[in-house]
Amino acid sequence: MSGDLRVWAPSASRVDLVLPANGTTEAMVADDGGWWRSPRPLLAGTDYAFSLDGGPSRPDPRSPWQPVGVHGPSRTFDVGAHTWADGGWAGRDALGAVTYELHMGTFTPEGTLDAAVGRLDHLADLGVEMIELMPVAAFGGHHGWGYDGVALWAVHEPYGGPAALQRFVDAAHARGLAVCLDVVDNHLGPSGNYLAEFGPYFTDEHQTPWGSAVNLDGDGSAEVRAFVIEKALRWFRDFHVDALRLDAVHALVDDSPRHVLADLSDAVAVLAADLGRPLSLVAESDANDPRTVTPTGSQFEGRAGYGMTAQWADDVHHALHTLLTGERQGYYADFGTPETLAKALTDVFVHDGGWSTFRGKNWGAPVPPDMDRRRFVVCSQNHDQVGNRALGDRPSRVLSPGALAVSAAVVLLGPFTPMLFMGEEWGATTPFQYFSDHEEPELGAAISRGRAAEFGGHGWAELYGADVVVPDPQAVSTFEASRLDWGEAASEGGARMLELYRGLVGLRRSEAAVASGDRGLTSVRVQDGVVVMTRLAAEGGGRVDVVLAVEEGFVSVVVERDLRAASVVLDSGAALGGEAAVVESRDGAVAVTVRGPGVVVLR
Repeated sequence: MSGDLRVWAPSASRVDLVLPANGTTEAMVADDGGWWRSPRPLLAGTDYAFSLDGGPSRPDPRSPWQPVGVHGPSRTFDVGAHTWADGGWAGRDALGAVTYELHMGTFTPEGTLDAAVGRLDHLADLGVEMIELMPVAAFGGHHGWGYDGVALWAVHEPYGGPAALQRFVDAAHARGLAVCLDVVDNHLGPSGNYLAEFGPYFTDEHQTPWGSAVNLDGDGSAEVRAFVIEKALRWFRDFHVDALRLDAVHALVDDSPRHVLADLSDAVAVLAADLGRPLSLVAESDANDPRTVTPTGSQFEGRAGYGMTAQWADDVHHALHTLLTGERQGYYADFGTPETLAKALTDVFVHDGGWSTFRGKNWGAPVPPDMDRRRFVVCSQNHDQVGNRALGDRPSRVLSPGALAVSAAVVLLGPFTPMLFMGEEWGATTPFQYFSDHEEPELGAAISRGRAAEFGGHGWAELYGADVVVPDPQAVSTFEASRLDWGEAASEGGARMLELYRGLVGLRRSEAAVASGDRGLTSVRVQDGVVVMTRLAAEGGGRVDVVLAVEEGFVSVVVERDLRAASVVLDSGAALGGEAAVVESRDGAVAVTVRGPGVVVLR
């Protein structure tokens, strides 16, 4: 490791470097601004910790490696030891990229980064362009979702540690796959969170669902903001990742003259120019606010933009899920009709300034018509929408293959940036449940009680029945039940669904009309409960019509186009082994009769 260790501890009068290997301590040297530095460099692979004013040993807030867990010593890591083979990698912008979200611990039986490398060919063959890893920052225990990380600069050791992440990214790039890392800056987990001992990383001036907010605008916030920004740049620079997904940015409460997200966006843009490849920031936001993806040099409704490359758009998921399942509980209350899906497909946000029944207030703002729809990431499944259900069950629990095909077609053929959740491409039936592994008995018991109490908070009793037992997140069986069953992909039904997904992804690549994010080239109409989405190419006259039948039984719809210039490029009935659609000419138009639920795509 080159250079001295440095740590920010502005309130400490003495900081000691603790070296567990020989049981010695060395006094750190005070620098300006509350910083302390070690008296000498440490070799790579050296374990160390810090003691503040004679207190207990604590891991480094910027620890690159926590080999024995988040309570143990840190370990130095030589980021330059890996010999990268991706010199020819030109990078991949997140806009429009077919993205695949996965949880490292359950994606393979081994649950490691190295094991996941063995599945990269599957993703490349599917047509995936960007892999999104759920958080890999070190957290308490062996297994968990990763959103309770506390060593935010380190890579969870059970996944393989920092060197394994470098190997994974290198292997992904070799197959033409970009890598997006999910990072959490809005809070830290409850186990192993020692940041407050080092400095004012948190503030009581703002509150979040997880307690005191990260200090982005109070005394000492300049160093906290630097902590957030420098960590992001490190993932891009030292681990060659292509994008970061920023968790719940609405909880980054910042009353500074310039929001931390805008500063982050500008810093990433500078690094991208220096590296000569695109670097993307994708925000999860509950605010339904186009300001999030408005450039930092521009304004949305008089407010400076945050400059994010893209943001998640949950309203599309909700409109699709409720229409197909009939669920209306909780935040699904304002969704569920074909017309609502049509609005989501054209306007992005269903709640775009109007009344939200779930929130009891007006919510959101309209997306400008000229804003690139690829700036919005949509899905029919993700870790939240599956994992936060009482049983962690996927749509495949209740939906037919035809209805799953409708979901896939909306996501993959719409104007947005599409995201798949691991296993959905073969109709996986394995659940993705909420699981944790807190080592502290009281904390583990509190997590279990809290999860059980949430059962009634979203109307789950109405959906599943009052006698359904919510899986205990602390039980190892809950984690094990959430592992993907790769054998399903080879089954007859799984293989057919997989081929359908490959066909839909192939259409995105081959049809300019599908790849476009231009709002003016997308129209959606509803006819007798059937949703017809028409995508036009900017040049060349290309056109794709997607007929989405969501009801059982035979339904017909008329598409205003010349049959002689049209061809059926995908029929979910035939693709999934069911009845094929009937397409015939009628008065100069095309009449499509399909057994629903199902989808027919005309080119």
